[in-house]
Amino acid sequence: MDENRDKIDNEMNQNEETKENEQKINNDCNCGCEHCGPDGCSEEACKECDKGCDCKEGEQGEPKKDELAIANEKIKDWEDKYKRLLAEFDNFRKRSEKESAMMIDIGASMILTKILPIVDNFERAINSVPEDIKDNSFVDGVDKIYKQMLKTFEDLGVKPIEAVGKPFDANLHNAVMTDENAEGEVDTVVEELQKGYMYKDQVLRHSMVKVKK
Repeated sequence: MDENRDKIDNEMNQNEETKENEQKINNDCNCGCEHCGPDGCSEEACKECDKGCDCKEGEQGEPKKDELAIANEKIKDWEDKYKRLLAEFDNFRKRSEKESAMMIDIGASMILTKILPIVDNFERAINSVPEDIKDNSFVDGVDKIYKQMLKTFEDLGVKPIEAVGKPFDANLHNAVMTDENAEGEVDTVVEELQKGYMYKDQVLRHSMVKVKK
């Protein structure tokens, strides 16, 4: 009888030890889930934990593989957003620079157009000076001012349009007269009545011309 009791007691003790081993506490766990007790969590409890317990993964603080995949996807998504934003900003910068340059050119064109009549008057004054007083110091001064203005125009990108002897081009010339008896080929500019000018790649003022017909 005592023998049987001892046998039963031994079996119960072994079961208790096994249960303790299964429910042993991992004091290194710090996942903070509801399965954790004040001293850590058990391996049994960690089987139901989805937060990557230290005792479940085997290394402290190591996330689960699915969490790594999710994190990598988020990183990739943010990288794509960053690249798109950078490309959009670069396009915006280039567009802004182009628009600013266009606005500057428009403003410059308006100012230069208003100065052209002054240049015309200087040119008419010099061309109307009689031959016998062309060496006059005053005339020489006016001529130098005129040449200085032309040089300034050239530095700004303004240049006169070639007209006489050139084929008529409606994009550059404004035909105000025709002459059937003039020498030269048909549709050729035979006389320039008012000089035209280009500013960079745009017409500042068309040349007023006479065309052979």
